[in-house]
Amino acid sequence: MPFTTKYEQFRTEEEAIALAEAAGQHVLTFDVGEVNNDFHWHDFQTTVYLVSGELTVTERDTGQTCTLVAGATLRGDEARQVHREESAGYRIVIGFDEDPSTITRPIDRDPALLS
Repeated sequence: MPFTTKYEQFRTEEEAIALAEAAGQHVLTFDVGEVNNDFHWHDFQTTVYLVSGELTVTERDTGQTCTLVAGATLRGDEARQVHREESAGYRIVIGFDEDPSTITRPIDRDPALLS
């Protein structure tokens, strides 16, 4: 899978934030409700720190999936990975490699734009 997933990386939201800050990332924390989205991609790099809930990510080209649980991290090996997410809801810390205020919208891009 073109994502690096690590489990049991932190126990609390504060520890997740500290990991992201230590990596020099720009941190945002928020709750995500139920999601079952279409395949999409992003033009930026992040590391996901799952604080609570469960999140399944499916990579389009290989069909591979990974399921994150609290304490896990996920990082795309490069930007523009076409994927989708499924979850009943979760809390997340996202460590952006760049200032999120500079990211163009929409953040979920149509895979057809990569052709």
